[in-house]
Amino acid sequence: MSQADIEIEKLMALHPKGFDLSLDRITRVLEVLGNPHLRMPPIIHIAGTNGKGSATAYCRALLEAQGISAHIHSKPHLVNWHERYRLGRTNGPGELVDDETLADAIRRVAAANGGQHITVFEILTAVMFLLFSEHPADAAVVEVGLGGRFDATNVIPNPAVTVIMPISLDHIAYLGDTVELIAAEKAGIMKRGRPCVIGFQGEDSARDVLVSTAERLGCPHVVFGQDFFAHEEFKRLVYQDEFGLLDLPLPRLLGRHQYGNAAAAIRAVKAAGFPLSEQAIEKAMLTVDWPARMQKLPAGKLWELAPEGAEIWIDGGHNPGAGVVVSEALADMEERQSRPLFMICGMVNTKDATGYFRAFADLAETVFTVPVAESDASVDPVALATDAEAAGLSARPCSSVADALREIAGVMEPGEEPPRILIGGSLYLAGSVLRDNGTPPR
Repeated sequence: MSQADIEIEKLMALHPKGFDLSLDRITRVLEVLGNPHLRMPPIIHIAGTNGKGSATAYCRALLEAQGISAHIHSKPHLVNWHERYRLGRTNGPGELVDDETLADAIRRVAAANGGQHITVFEILTAVMFLLFSEHPADAAVVEVGLGGRFDATNVIPNPAVTVIMPISLDHIAYLGDTVELIAAEKAGIMKRGRPCVIGFQGEDSARDVLVSTAERLGCPHVVFGQDFFAHEEFKRLVYQDEFGLLDLPLPRLLGRHQYGNAAAAIRAVKAAGFPLSEQAIEKAMLTVDWPARMQKLPAGKLWELAPEGAEIWIDGGHNPGAGVVVSEALADMEERQSRPLFMICGMVNTKDATGYFRAFADLAETVFTVPVAESDASVDPVALATDAEAAGLSARPCSSVADALREIAGVMEPGEEPPRILIGGSLYLAGSVLRDNGTPPR
């Protein structure tokens, strides 16, 4: 166990799990620490239900391709806590924070808190501000944890730009049960007079809330599909904004939804005031990296259990909106190369499992449902199989991903086309797959 893991386990034992949406506690701790959030490099602040992680990854790729050093705060982590803190370097790509530096920052924030009531997430967010303020970089990309208005990251007073990615129903117990209410919470990261980029919105009502909030706050804003655009043409990505048109490689991240994610990031980096050459944007499309988002599983221990020649994809998407974009990406693969599709899914009980599965009703042969061992909120595989069947899928409960892979290998007929396998439904599950396969994020 790393030093940082030990410090975080201490915090877990002392402080409540979950979310307690408020800015009072983190504001208090940051003041004791000397307000490190006021000593940050220019910040790109990103919220949204789906796509904010991808937008964060694109911003990192764009900035680094341009030679701009950038700190990256993303969440949740997949295997190690260190993944949440990537420190920018002036002479090359950023690197995950080392264990000693992270453990020291956690201890300092815990000491500043003095044992008072606080959530672990708030402490870890304060750790981000401390680390990013103490290590020089040209920019910082900060991903919101939950919602926006009362998320612990929302103590940032003057972001270089705020970005709102696609909004759909998720975390309804905390954020509201309509897309309008959720959009209002996400819009809470907008700051008076500061630029805002509004990414693709599948719901007109969500976009209307975001635009009206930006107008009320006097935020110069641009909207995907109105002020900037992206689409595929002749296997290329065509991007256009008020500055002109670019003919780019298709993004390395798979799925049509990534066109809008990439576009929002390009426009956000520009709105933040950073220069971007066409060559840098081209390089970013080809080098962007975001583990567990339609990631092809590398060779490893779990990979070896699959049928010979199988393709295994992992994706942490866990709500109906994510189900739609992942199913579209798989359908596009099906057009190019027909393979039987099997799913291995585990989910937590705060998600709309049937809504997620519904997107795959005409694609998947069978869903093998598994527990999410890393979460206390894991849905029992038998109950999850019932949810999948309610969406029109054939489903079989299994005890683990490894057992599901063995079962898939067992049902394949000799001479049959090797299958395509999607492992998804939970970032916790995706992280455990990368860990057990021996291929954690770097």
